[in-house]
Amino acid sequence: MTDKRPRTAREAAAFALFAMDEDGAWSDGALHQCLARAALENRDAALASRLVYGTVQNELLLDWYLRRFSSVRLKKIAPRVRICLRMGLYQLILMDKIPPHAAVAETVELVRRYCRADRRTVSFVNAVLRHAADAVQSGSLPVLDCPDKESYYALRYSHPEWLVRLWSAQFGQKMAEKLCQADNADTPVSVRVNLLKTTPEAARAALESAEMAVQVHPAFDDILLCTGGDAAATPAFQAGEITVQDAASALAAAVADPKPGDTVLDCCAAPGGKSFAMAGRMQGHGSVTSCDIYEHKLTRIREGAQRLGLANIQTALQDASAPREEWKGTADVVLCDVPCSGLGIIRKKPEIRYKDPAELENLPALQAKILQNCAQYVKEGGTLVYSTCTILQRENEDIVRAFLAANPSFEAVPWEHKVCGAREDGMVTLLPPVHQTDGFFIAKMRKKNA
Repeated sequence: MTDKRPRTAREAAAFALFAMDEDGAWSDGALHQCLARAALENRDAALASRLVYGTVQNELLLDWYLRRFSSVRLKKIAPRVRICLRMGLYQLILMDKIPPHAAVAETVELVRRYCRADRRTVSFVNAVLRHAADAVQSGSLPVLDCPDKESYYALRYSHPEWLVRLWSAQFGQKMAEKLCQADNADTPVSVRVNLLKTTPEAARAALESAEMAVQVHPAFDDILLCTGGDAAATPAFQAGEITVQDAASALAAAVADPKPGDTVLDCCAAPGGKSFAMAGRMQGHGSVTSCDIYEHKLTRIREGAQRLGLANIQTALQDASAPREEWKGTADVVLCDVPCSGLGIIRKKPEIRYKDPAELENLPALQAKILQNCAQYVKEGGTLVYSTCTILQRENEDIVRAFLAANPSFEAVPWEHKVCGAREDGMVTLLPPVHQTDGFFIAKMRKKNA
């Protein structure tokens, strides 16, 4: 990331995109840091956010257009210049409220100031963007010519074709397109109200007083959907009255359903949302042990618990795939939110879609190992919940069904909730365009009494 302080929305967006490319930063973290340094007005901060997320969400499509407007091969264009070109094309082609002259001029200026560009490069960028602007104005943009629907969805919504084909096979073509559309749509920030400190009505009023637009989630009375600001920067957040958590994650805690006085193990707990929700349901009685393999993440969980007033949370540095003898048969509730591909939260972290699929091949084996190991901690009659933030069957239903087949001492537990109805097999896959949540999977099981 450049050391200079961004002065405008486009500079803040460009700096965040540079940090993602050069430092491996996540989009949300890079953007938050740049906006904090820029101290922009709300309107400009919103524009910067839209430019970052829109550019990342549409990267494959923007590169497709860039190949058609550029006389230089993409690999020959310097990385920062290519990033600026993508952001310029996004404004010209996919945003309808940006004057073309502003998109061109501001992008050229970014290249001149922050890309170590010579005069020839600046002229090249200007020519590419003017060519694109003329095509938009004349209605002569190149047509997306694709051989089938899956390849069209992949290009139009900038998703890897292997993923679109996988979703199409699992959910059908229509739902595959809806999933792609949802991944690229504006997503409100979801916050859960801490009922130990306030009410949903009071929390909503507090957020609205911070000039945010707030709606109650249609299926969760204590989940508020917020737009127009940073919920984590509000007095309500600092006071522990709310915490940022998606409804799907909150549902996993509700399905686990710990009671006051229970012993709970959250085996892959960071960043702590499900631990917080379970501890709140327990009214401060009993214990929640939140585990992770990184001490700095446990520190954040402890800080969050303190902010929320949850004294019944403790942390443990523990690898969920490694057995811990003294925990065996001791927990009323064990929650395994296992490492996964993350393909259910693309709408919040759009760069996840560009993961190398080869990196995901070993995940099911690790997930099965964690589930098998952590099941040992459940006492007779206790509850075991398996969850992920992906929607791929191979990481979800396949893992649970194989576990139940190999462990007859466990059984699926039916449950129901307003967001998804009755789940007779104990399992649900939540989909953003259907449930207004992250893409998520939850399965509830019980250890039978001997």
